[in-house]
Amino acid sequence: MDEALQTFDIKRSLSMKGCPYYNAVAEATFKIIKTEFIRGRHFTSLEELSRELQDYVHWFNHIRIHGTLGYLSPIEYKLEHLKKVV
Repeated sequence: MDEALQTFDIKRSLSMKGCPYYNAVAEATFKIIKTEFIRGRHFTSLEELSRELQDYVHWFNHIRIHGTLGYLSPIEYKLEHLKKVV
């Protein structure tokens, strides 16, 4: 694993000692992408994967409602929050 990271000049992200939630958002996001977007699919090219992933991310952020966000999309939720702050 370390060799692959070095090959692509990627720095490992480690949580602070004693902080188990440091990477929780990223882990949850990757789980959703794997279960909702990737599972059971086959992409014929990197271009196809890239295009469909961009479409999925747009759908996820602008259209898909989230129960934890009061049944709003993330963008709607953020805009509502900003209205209250400003």
